[in-house]
Amino acid sequence: MAQNMQNIGQGNGNAPPHVRDKWGEFLKGHPPVFKHSTDPLQADDWLRAIERQLEIAQCDDKEKVLYAFGYAFRSHHVPAGLMKLKKEFLALKQGSMTVAEYRDKFIQLSRYAPTEVDEDEKRQELFMEGLNDGLQYQSLSHTFASF
Repeated sequence: MAQNMQNIGQGNGNAPPHVRDKWGEFLKGHPPVFKHSTDPLQADDWLRAIERQLEIAQCDDKEKVLYAFGYAFRSHHVPAGLMKLKKEFLALKQGSMTVAEYRDKFIQLSRYAPTEVDEDEKRQELFMEGLNDGLQYQSLSHTFASF
């Protein structure tokens, strides 16, 4: 895969000097190489990292061979059910659960959205957003050292 992407980016070497080397810019970001993973979240994380690098290099749609490849990659390595669990996590609200039940469910589902909770501040913010309004209001005046 990486070799094929490298061959595509090299072209024929006859580009005019004023043309930006987007492929070179992409490679300067040291994009991760995907070898194999049984963890669908790792596969999804890799794809997101590649997409981010392509955006940083300002590749247009024609240059993003990834678009045609990305859908097939994600559907093969990242089951739809996993993405459903991520959406469930992002929409999680306390509702009729106790705070302890909500916390346990939050922690359980947060595994499916690692980039959304990779920092303690983000984790706290998402947790508080899901609390019932009264508890949300009460927690605004407090600062918590960690989740």
